Amino acid sequence: MPTDHLTLDDIVDARAYERARDDFRARVMARKRLRRVGLGEIMTVVFESVDTVRFQIQEMARVEKILTDEGIQAELDVYNRLLPAPGELSATLFIELTSDAELRHWLPRLVGIERTIVVELADGSAVVSVPEASHAEALTRETVTPAVHYLRFRFSAAEVAAFAAGPIALTVAHPAYEARAELSAATQDELLGDLEGRTEPLPIG
Repeated sequence: MPTDHLTLDDIVDARAYERARDDFRARVMARKRLRRVGLGEIMTVVFESVDTVRFQIQEMARVEKILTDEGIQAELDVYNRLLPAPGELSATLFIELTSDAELRHWLPRLVGIERTIVVELADGSAVVSVPEASHAEALTRETVTPAVHYLRFRFSAAEVAAFAAGPIALTVAHPAYEARAELSAATQDELLGDLEGRTEPLPIG
């Protein structure tokens, strides 16, 4: 069933995960492609879900060899904050810079970017990003922004209905950077499942 948090019971042990990993990873990546939206030349937004977060925890446990319930619970406590509740979209914004020169150029200019990503609805209304609460608390530097941000978009019932009607665009409205991307019908339907609380998690194995 759809959920807005994961528990220890949702994370399979190392041997079971290793047997199912290739298939599970392929299915998560296929779903993740629908959830990835490019915004101009240097930004990508990935809308998070139970599948993307569960995959991240399973991979962290695999790489770090986390085998205890206490260790897994620590990862759950971190990553559960990325899951959307019904009526929300949750996303990770990546500022994709590959050189020191790009970092020095862009990161000081993009301060405040986490509050300027906009879901534009066909009826003319818009839902603007807010930083995830713990991420907002960590944004203590006023002169430079991180290259990764964790965002939420909170919709009213009327805005969910407008999202369902489409078409939808994702935009950046920052003084130093503007971009716009129309969502495909497949991406719109995928994200509508989050808003309506009906996205079914993929099984492992």
